[in-house]
Amino acid sequence: MELMYSSTRNKNEKVTASEAILKGLAADGGLFVPDCIPALDVSIDELSKMSYQETAYAVMKQFLTDFTEEELKTCINRAYDSKFDTPEIAPLVEANGAYYLELFHGSTIAFKDMALSILPHLLITSARKNNVKNEIVILTATSGDTGKAALSGFADVEGTKIIVFYPKNGVSPIQEKQMVTQKGANTHVVGIHGNFDQAQSGVKAMFSNAALKEELEKAGYQFSSANSINIGRLVPQIVYYVYAYAKLYENGVIAKDEKVNVVVPTGNFGNILAAYYAKNMGLPIGKLICASNENKVLYDFFTTGEYDKNREFILTNSPSMDILISSNLERLVYRVAGNDAEKNAELMKSLSTTGKYEITDAMKENLKDFYGNYTSEEETAAVIKALYEDTGYIIDTHTAVAAGVYGKYKADTQDTDTKTIIVSTASPFKFTRSVMNAIDSKYDTWEDFELVDELSRLGNVAVPNAIDEIRNAPVLHKTVCEAEDMEKVVKAFLSI
Repeated sequence: MELMYSSTRNKNEKVTASEAILKGLAADGGLFVPDCIPALDVSIDELSKMSYQETAYAVMKQFLTDFTEEELKTCINRAYDSKFDTPEIAPLVEANGAYYLELFHGSTIAFKDMALSILPHLLITSARKNNVKNEIVILTATSGDTGKAALSGFADVEGTKIIVFYPKNGVSPIQEKQMVTQKGANTHVVGIHGNFDQAQSGVKAMFSNAALKEELEKAGYQFSSANSINIGRLVPQIVYYVYAYAKLYENGVIAKDEKVNVVVPTGNFGNILAAYYAKNMGLPIGKLICASNENKVLYDFFTTGEYDKNREFILTNSPSMDILISSNLERLVYRVAGNDAEKNAELMKSLSTTGKYEITDAMKENLKDFYGNYTSEEETAAVIKALYEDTGYIIDTHTAVAAGVYGKYKADTQDTDTKTIIVSTASPFKFTRSVMNAIDSKYDTWEDFELVDELSRLGNVAVPNAIDEIRNAPVLHKTVCEAEDMEKVVKAFLSI
């Protein structure tokens, strides 16, 4: 049976999976969601014997029902290949009583590779299926990691152009160097004077601009998104939760149907939403632990039921989580409202006009699977230092935010027995300065690439290719603009 998708703001807009992937965002500004969440149709015994690629097919075929088996398997095999530096694709590492799910073994050493390695293939297949003749313009805002992973995925992919906007002073030096040195005739990178929320709002405004859409159409272009608002990003993220659970079972860490907790460092809410979808597919997940940094808008939401972005925007050492508008939360709000598009549209309108909204008590009751907390900058550094000194295992700042919140969860709930997966979203090499300063303040005066080599020595891990290749790479993208000029920049790139 074909699974259809509808907008979180209008249940009457029905599209297929491939149409949802192509559009990225619904015409009314809503996000595409499946009409129901399908159940896993393979047993945990079967899953435990599967490779990552086989697991991906078992999960994704349930959501992308208008793809043929051959189409979907081709996309999967092209995505999860030798560009990952470990055959498991997403290995688990035990440290200090938790299981760290390392999602940074792809070509840009961050978890975004897990979905952005496959999105270009899903998108091009979707375009063929829907007889699209236009060139597809991928328009994306990034808080640091999505940008490079999207650029890497779409570089020189025929029939596409990609334009990435990032906050000029809101990403790590390594993240910025990765983006501005990106090769590919179809790639464009733009720094904006502003923060990620402004970049994301600018991109969303262009998607919902009917006049701009018409201009693009005349010039032979159409927009699509590589942000986690695209369902083609979200579905592949469900896979690694299923895979991790199956591996814990295969290795005898958990019994059949034993519940595990999942801790996710969270910014735009896509990664933890994928875990929620996995739970709703039937995966035995207990608590979904949402970890925030000092921009703790999500912690406040889970604590009070009110989402309020009217607050100071704080630049932290976990910049991929420096977000006050968590776009994917809309998909959860829609679901806990009983798939009520009208109620959700009302709340989102309140967010855009007043900067806040409050959910009902009945909706709050539907959030019982979640626990929210945050880790301060000081606590984040202390977690990195303590874990390294206790175990020799070095984690990045975002993973440390998650580990810090896990400690608070255990203290708050006394739940110390449930096996727990901590999602490790980026390699420590991506945030070398913050990581090394946490271990010892003496590193504060060292140069960036000296720190890279020292981190490799301390952690006894090889320097990833993604870092080596940017050591002396020339800067190819130098465009910087004001947030209000984003549309002008896009038109200039496309010569319209």
